[in-house]
Amino acid sequence: MSVISKKDFGCLADGRPVFLYTLTNANGTALSICTYGGHVQALRTKDADGAEVDVVLGYDDVETYVNEDKYIGALIGRCGNRIARGRLHIGGKDYQLECNNGRNHLHGGTLTGFNKKLWQAEETAEGLKLTYTSPDGEGNYPGALQVAVWYDLTDDDAVTIRYEAVSDADTVCNLTNHTYFNLNGCGSGSVLDQEIQLFSDFFTESDAESLPNGNIVAVAGTPMDLRELTPIGRHIDDDYVQLRQAHGYDHNWIVRRDESQAVPTPYGTVYPMAHAVGNRTGITLTAYTSQPGVQFYTGNYLDGTPLGKGGAVFDRRSGFCLEAQYYPNALEHPEFPQPILRKGDVWKALTIYKLGRK
Repeated sequence: MSVISKKDFGCLADGRPVFLYTLTNANGTALSICTYGGHVQALRTKDADGAEVDVVLGYDDVETYVNEDKYIGALIGRCGNRIARGRLHIGGKDYQLECNNGRNHLHGGTLTGFNKKLWQAEETAEGLKLTYTSPDGEGNYPGALQVAVWYDLTDDDAVTIRYEAVSDADTVCNLTNHTYFNLNGCGSGSVLDQEIQLFSDFFTESDAESLPNGNIVAVAGTPMDLRELTPIGRHIDDDYVQLRQAHGYDHNWIVRRDESQAVPTPYGTVYPMAHAVGNRTGITLTAYTSQPGVQFYTGNYLDGTPLGKGGAVFDRRSGFCLEAQYYPNALEHPEFPQPILRKGDVWKALTIYKLGRK
């Protein structure tokens, strides 16, 4: 069981204090979580030579998290990813959400997204528990949504993120985490020489606004085929319309539900979604989820600002994300798994990021 420590991490403009909690396991691996936005601020582990490496992007102070717009390490909600034109139809009613990504809604809204909320923290036997209640009408979403998220770090170097939510009215719920990984270390430069494997045979084809159009496409024979360990940069700039439109990888892959690879946990079954290897450190990351999809994003819109921890520069493609999720724009495609949470039901999801060494 991890030891949890707490320190001040500054204050918001209205004076509310923000804290940074760090979970440290028996190996010395340490996970730091900020109560503002539920951000994963640091994840420090040993590389193949025993040197400490921080494998996630992050910032040194809460002010930067308040002002940044790249979702670095953020806890995302109510609805991760995109909703076309911000249109939500549920319970026989229409709701217009903020269009904060061109003509579309992204990650819960500019100020109403959960990455811009102060969460209450509690140290529990199941790890660090963060809670937030999103009032009815916040961001124009229906229903008061009570959310609990547990971050834990096991002694075999697995970061577990467990979600639960309940609403007093029918609503949408699609919580995820937007950590940017760089297995060579925060601020070490491009991730293009690091290797990625996605446990997926299909992806959801997207249009020029990164909205799935309803087509489910086999990865075979395309640059989206990452079923074997592949350098991230090998095909990222291929002349392929999906990559040109998104300026690299920024797509939803369908997680393969291979029962022979299923991993039972006390909180439900998860399936492998990705495996990655740091080419210089030998650090590996294997990710599992209960969710049907994973957005593999290669930091195509990182632009070097603001500066990260220790003055690190987060240039384009200096981190990659593995966001477990329902498929984006699912509301317009009823054949997709739906992120609808009915009144009184409990929404649950589990994602695991397990570190290792090659």
